[in-house]
Amino acid sequence: MSADILFTVCNVAVLPGWILLIVAPRWKWTHALVVTALLPVLLGLVYMALIAANLGAINGLLRLADIAQFFENPYCLLAGWVHYLAFDLFVGGWQVRDSQRSGVPHWVVVPCLILTLMLGPTGLVCYFAARAVVTRRLTVAAPAAVQGVSI
Repeated sequence: MSADILFTVCNVAVLPGWILLIVAPRWKWTHALVVTALLPVLLGLVYMALIAANLGAINGLLRLADIAQFFENPYCLLAGWVHYLAFDLFVGGWQVRDSQRSGVPHWVVVPCLILTLMLGPTGLVCYFAARAVVTRRLTVAAPAAVQGVSI
């Protein structure tokens, strides 16, 4: 499959997850597909396959020039993009789960989710700031009532 087609497939594959996080955060299918990390894991498998198939393109990754050369290969560039898609969706799922546990209203989380989709770390910082304002805590840990709950 060409890198362009796989790029489109991966981009389209994450959209339902983001839509579910935004419009139906408590729905069982949102939990099943996104909050449990099923979609991010599937993207992670695509990432792993892309990296494994292109190990020969790695000439070192310690210098910026090495990374630039690595990303000249369209499949390696695609792997980098899928890395972002998987991690950003995982973070969005975590934000929804954490907000539900912490009592952060979903309408406060939605702008953070959109920023996470578009600008990754900016959305995460926005969520932490919003969470701190709503809960009046700066901690990242879950509330005491849910600590020790295994997922």
